[in-house]
Amino acid sequence: MSNMVLAAVIGSSLLAFLVAALCIYCINIGVKRYEENFTESARENLTDLFIFIDPAKLYIVNIVSLVLVFIISWLASGTLVIALIASAAGAWAPSWLYGFFRARRQNQFLFDLPDFLLALANSMRAGGNLSTALDRVLAEISGPLKQEFGLLQRELRMGTEYTVALDNLCQRMPLQELALVSSGIKISREIGGQLADTLERLGETIRRKLEMEGKINSLTAQGKYQGVVMAALPLFLALIIYHIEPVAMSRLWSEPVGWAVCVLIVVFELLGYHFIKKIVTIDV
Repeated sequence: MSNMVLAAVIGSSLLAFLVAALCIYCINIGVKRYEENFTESARENLTDLFIFIDPAKLYIVNIVSLVLVFIISWLASGTLVIALIASAAGAWAPSWLYGFFRARRQNQFLFDLPDFLLALANSMRAGGNLSTALDRVLAEISGPLKQEFGLLQRELRMGTEYTVALDNLCQRMPLQELALVSSGIKISREIGGQLADTLERLGETIRRKLEMEGKINSLTAQGKYQGVVMAALPLFLALIIYHIEPVAMSRLWSEPVGWAVCVLIVVFELLGYHFIKKIVTIDV
């Protein structure tokens, strides 16, 4: 009997060891893949934003931030599930930040584009070709326009064809207005004509389009904020009810049924906000 008990103990210990080793191996593979994906994505996104930071150091900062978020969420809520959800949201945060900074940079680029085109047209009328006019205007400006068109100038000086350099610019800045400008420059170079007049008309067209979009955004701003308020209201009410009835509300994150209810709440909240946003978003 003792031999059987000893064999059972040894077998269970061996099984536990194998399961632990398998878990460690899977975690190792997952961490390595996450590190590779994070560093590769960070390198591409930061290069597009003209931000030069070592992705390896950024990865270390990200891991430390995730650990801190996990510990703080666990201490604040006392629930492992909430801490894991907060850590998962923290792991998604870098991609959201990349998208936020890219959108802000594109908006700044687009906002400055009409004045840039007008200055470029005036510089060409004062004498010189497009390359000379670019040098003059780029010396007087800053921001995303200077970075992107400066890179365009460097590509042209390295011997890159105009069409290829313009395509690269449009690939870095995927904006409809910039594609229109690129097409206008290509057509003027192929069939001739006054490029300065073309750039001036494009600048005025883009300016009027931005003015119209600004008016539409101001008219739909109330609907957008109403969507945010409607999405945040159930969460605010849940927080109030939790302070009134903590025992009843604690079942939401202490039982499997409560977890399923929380998932449904989040899904329907996101769907409702998405549909409200689609209703009040108007494309020009």
